[in-house]
Amino acid sequence: MKLSVLTNLYGSKSLEQTLRILTGLGIRTVEIGCGGYPGKAHCNPAELLADEAAYQKFVDTFRKYDVEICALACHGNPVHPDAAIAKSFDEDFRNAVLLAEKLGINTIIGFSGCPGDHEGAKFPNWVTCPWPGDYLKILEWQWNEVLIPYWKKTAAFAAEHGVTRIAFEMHPGFCVYNPETLLRLREAVGDTIGANLDPSHLIWQGMDPVAVIRELKGIIYHVHAKDTKVDKYNTARNGVLDTKHYTDELGRAWIFRTVGYGNGESFWRDFVSNLRLCGYDGVLSIEHEDSVMTKDEGLRKAVEFLRSIIIFEEKPKTITWA
Repeated sequence: MKLSVLTNLYGSKSLEQTLRILTGLGIRTVEIGCGGYPGKAHCNPAELLADEAAYQKFVDTFRKYDVEICALACHGNPVHPDAAIAKSFDEDFRNAVLLAEKLGINTIIGFSGCPGDHEGAKFPNWVTCPWPGDYLKILEWQWNEVLIPYWKKTAAFAAEHGVTRIAFEMHPGFCVYNPETLLRLREAVGDTIGANLDPSHLIWQGMDPVAVIRELKGIIYHVHAKDTKVDKYNTARNGVLDTKHYTDELGRAWIFRTVGYGNGESFWRDFVSNLRLCGYDGVLSIEHEDSVMTKDEGLRKAVEFLRSIIIFEEKPKTITWA
């Protein structure tokens, strides 16, 4: 396995400054945001595809610091009911695919997206319960009329350009938010669809990330290293569904934390071991979204913590003592 970082936490710095910081921490593999919610601070595919000199400078910067790009991050909502918003996210994703092809990268991380509740809707409608029956009708329309057709077309485009792994982050607010919904879309679209396994979103929904790893054995295409701390007192009073702002740390049911500050070493050792046991030996990409500590301290602590947790060497072919 390799340790990686999603670089958009340093979006206010140049690519060169960012790589200088990361290599100073011993990081040699990165995930680059190139559109959608992660932004394009370090990588604008449309510009790089249109300007060969800019592309070469981009590539040379990574060579200079001896850093590998493991995946492109393009989290968006390309099935947004607002046509202009959907078009923007779709263009970002398609440009990311074309850049990935040029770079020789086969994995793009993203969201499934969430449509509205009818053709003329203005906002997404995330359905989470079956009653009243209106919600099941919405869900049927979203999946059959919008989500599946869009991703069939887009996954085919991606595969034509060498992107054989679209790794969906299972994220509340979007149609794919747990293993069941991921597997439903994969069955309808094909094996280009797989998982970006980010335990932080699973934890607060009440899932066991290790159970999810085992459920998705063989189709985990990428992994984010991000933690969540569930506040047992706030959750006991109000449950886990929480719309308070993320800066209201004391009032929320849960908050995102640097790895090790939501769950301890035992959790993360079990998490990494089960990834290995289920055949995943790719990257653990640190996504820093901890509001309690600075990005510098949070990243530094995450790197230090995970360096003793990750299994770096290949799985042994024989058991020496057996």
